[in-house]
Formats: sequence, structure tokens, C-alpha cells
Amino acid sequence: MPKFLPLFTKALTDSWRSTLAWALGLTAAIMLYLPLYPSIGGSAQMQQMIDALPQEMTKALNYDQIATGPGYTQATLFGLIGFLLMSMASVGWGAAAVGADEESGLLELTLAHSVTRIQVVLERALALVVRVAILSAVVFLLVLVLNGPSKLDIDVGHLFGAVVLFAALALLSGTAALCVGALTGRKVYAIAAGAAVAVLGYVFNAVGRQSPDVDWLLNLSPYHWAYGNSPVTNGADWGAAAGLLGISAALIVLGAVALQRRDVGV
Repeated sequence: MPKFLPLFTKALTDSWRSTLAWALGLTAAIMLYLPLYPSIGGSAQMQQMIDALPQEMTKALNYDQIATGPGYTQATLFGLIGFLLMSMASVGWGAAAVGADEESGLLELTLAHSVTRIQVVLERALALVVRVAILSAVVFLLVLVLNGPSKLDIDVGHLFGAVVLFAALALLSGTAALCVGALTGRKVYAIAAGAAVAVLGYVFNAVGRQSPDVDWLLNLSPYHWAYGNSPVTNGADWGAAAGLLGISAALIVLGAVALQRRDVGV
């Protein structure tokens, strides 16, 4: 009897250790940063120190909103350390889905069985989505648990929307890596593409916030699409979430079509 979604199941089971490791990393970051808010983020001394920093630096790091619990969470977790960890995890999984598998010669072995190339891309993309969703759920639950004890005062609905955007932003980097891996069959190109989406998005947001003369860069930044509205404070921009997820879906389809139409080699 044929197994249901065999490549999806294998991708999940083969990567449970890395999923657990990234979940522990995010847990450590959350437990390190958020409980400090009452003594650091919300203190008058910290606000004075932030005010003394160059305005360009505070805007680049999103520290201009750090005086409130939602702003502190947005700037330190969703906008910085959490964004970094989630992007690294997603890019790594996306690059491994096709590009790394083809470089190692395992993709040819997989295709020798009764699976199609489109099935390979779609099931491994689904595994990527599920792993990103698992990490996002961990983040949501931990922030929810610390919301009261750490005096963050985050609206639960706003937190949910922010986590959806957090996941969609990470998924965009991962699907970019998966797509380029399917297009080229090379892991290094896949990693470069996924990292470029994350890094350039962050840089364009940081530079675009410095002056009206360069604020057009914000329109090119997926980071700004997700966080320009400060979702932890103001609630999610659901149009931005749909846009990010739509681009990820398009990248998955493009990767499937590309792998279907080219030769596979080592």
C-alpha cells in the first residue's frame, strides 16, 4: 500500500533534530530577552540611553519603539534575534530540499523511485512550511506565557498576527532558497538567494527609515512589508501577510516547474 506523502514524512522525520535545535535556540532567546523588559526596556534609564544614541542607529535597530512592552518585543525578538534564527533555519531547510540533495547525488536516487519531480518539490516545500509553523507556534506560546510575568502588555490578537507575519517572512527566505536550489541544483546558490532575501530586506528597511530621500527602499523590503506597521503594537497588516505567503507559493511553483524541465545531475 503506497504511503501518504512519503517525501513530506521523510523530510520531517529526517530533520527532527534540527527542528528541535532551532526551537531550543528560539526558546533560549525568548527566555533571555523578554523577562528583562521590566528592568531594561521599560526603565527611564534605558530610555535616556536610547535617546542619547544617534537617531539613525535607533531607527536602524527599531529601538525607537523599545519603551513599551509590545515595542520591546517587536524590536528585540521579532525584528532582530528571532528574525535571525528563523531566517537561518528556513534558508537551511529550503536549500537542503533540492539543491543540497542534488549535489549529494541523493536526488537522483529519490527520482529512481515512483515519485515525480513536482512531487519532490511540493512535498518538501510542505515540510518546510510545517517546520516554520512549528517554530512559530513555539514562539507564540512562549511569548504568551511570558506576557503577564514580564509585564509586556501585548494584545493576544496582535501577538497572533505578528507571529503569522514572522512565519511568512521566514518562509519567504526559505522558499527563495528552495526555488533557486531547484533552478540550479546547487546548495551554495540556494543559500545565497535565501540569505539575500533576508539580509537585503533588513538592510533596505534600516536604510529606508533614515531619510525621506531613500524611503523608496522600504517598498523593496519584505522585512518592512511584514513589520512596517509594528504588528505587535498595532496588529497585523493581513494584506502584507497574504502578499508574503503568495510570493512564497509562487516560488514553490516556479521551483517545481524548473526541476521538471531540466536535467538532474551531480
